[in-house]
Amino acid sequence: MLLVIGCGNILRSDDGVGPKVAQAVEALHLPGVHTLVCSRLTPELADPIGHAGTTVFVDAAVDEPRRLGIRRIEPGKPSVESAPESDPSSLLALARDAFGRVPEAWLLTVPAEALGRGDQLSPLAARGVRRAVAALQALHGNIRYRGHN
Repeated sequence: MLLVIGCGNILRSDDGVGPKVAQAVEALHLPGVHTLVCSRLTPELADPIGHAGTTVFVDAAVDEPRRLGIRRIEPGKPSVESAPESDPSSLLALARDAFGRVPEAWLLTVPAEALGRGDQLSPLAARGVRRAVAALQALHGNIRYRGHN
């Protein structure tokens, strides 16, 4: 299963790109794809992460280049003891510790420039959402081609 976790605040303009990508992927009804939308990453996400074959975290990036970014993520140290909010690496470590396995994991960042109040995306972020959805469709096709569900 491919798990897409869209993280961000949909009421802060471009910060909502993660949820918008996850919602657009959900609307495609791709077999073997599960999506989650969250305003922040919390330890409870370790459960679905621990059962996924591949997990992709999608989030806004203000200080990144004006293009999609994707990088592989490895487990770090779980930070649940010190904070209610986690990062992708600590969630992978928590999934490893709780379920004995870690999925292949990626962070997909979408360029953002407007983080003020509002629910509208800037043109830059809107293009990024479309490109992110296309990239996730391609990843899904690659996973299915390789025979992983």
